[in-house]
Amino acid sequence: MLLALVYPIVLGLDRIETASLLRADGAFQYLTGLPSFPDPQTLRRFLQNAPAQLREQLHRANDRLLQRFIHLPEHRSRLIFDLDSTVVQSFGHQEGAEVGYNPRYRGKRSYDPLLCVEANSSFLWDVELRRGDAGTWAGSEGLLACCFLSTPSDVRELRVRADAGFGYGPVLDMLEARLAQYSVVARMTPSLKRALKGLRYEQMNPSWEIAEFEHHVHGWPQSRRCIVARKKIEESDPEPTLFTLERYAYRAWHTNLPLTPAGVWRFYDGRAGMERRIREIRESYALTKIPTRAFAANALYLEVIRLAYNLVTAFQRTCLPAEWQCFTLSKLRHKLFWVPGELTRPQNRPTLRLVNSPLITVWAEKILHRVHRLKPLEG
Repeated sequence: MLLALVYPIVLGLDRIETASLLRADGAFQYLTGLPSFPDPQTLRRFLQNAPAQLREQLHRANDRLLQRFIHLPEHRSRLIFDLDSTVVQSFGHQEGAEVGYNPRYRGKRSYDPLLCVEANSSFLWDVELRRGDAGTWAGSEGLLACCFLSTPSDVRELRVRADAGFGYGPVLDMLEARLAQYSVVARMTPSLKRALKGLRYEQMNPSWEIAEFEHHVHGWPQSRRCIVARKKIEESDPEPTLFTLERYAYRAWHTNLPLTPAGVWRFYDGRAGMERRIREIRESYALTKIPTRAFAANALYLEVIRLAYNLVTAFQRTCLPAEWQCFTLSKLRHKLFWVPGELTRPQNRPTLRLVNSPLITVWAEKILHRVHRLKPLEG
């Protein structure tokens, strides 16, 4: 039944009702090994009536998938986790959808799931569905604990990047306890604002100056290294989105990275790819299509989305040509998953005949060759 939820996501049938189109596709059912395709009511009942432990079991299966494929096509000794949250608008009366931070639909109910993406592989390392009124860092300790638990033991170095929503003492304490190196946007607390003008800045480039100091926030057991960058606001500049103080716009990070201040900034800015991945998950993997009114069922469906996303990512990394590695799922559908074909039975032998194109035939042979070289997952 889980695969009956995964396949429609991959194929772009982003609503459970739309997935019913596959019920009349005998070739699809034969190729996937599904004896028949469930109707929408059956799929929705499956999500709503699933036992609580099913999500835990699927979560562990997703973790095992990551532990296997993170080392393909080459072994990894360092992982970079990017943390973020995204608003999922509710247009009905879903359990746990509450009024919270929602810049597009102010005052409307929503969910606020947490996501962790491994930067270099693009794997969706973990997810957690949260109520719409969850605090900015609520649940992040649990998410990080799961991320650390599922990290292969032979990974020697962990690095973490996150915005100011995660810049709280308990989160940083957990990162340090795990010996993870991090760059987290500093919250503009009163103590940080007071320190900004008294720092000794050095010119980093024609626009920005940079400085560092040891910053002790009230309630923290010790000081932490803080990198501050500032840029003078010119009259011709657009309205700044950063914190401003006396004609300067500021950026700041707390970090324990053994890098220069400029190196910390550059490392954090590598997190920009996280926005593209979240947009991909939202637009191509049905994240914004809430399937039921029950919170637990929707949390299970989020884990199904994680499975679909990571299966496609693993397939890209291990079986597709190098020039296809950066394709979005939308482009993969047009290039591969939606290629026309016909299931025939010459001499009673099922044969899939793809559209008459020599190029597609060559692609298919190369992809199948790489697929057959992969070892099956152990039970």
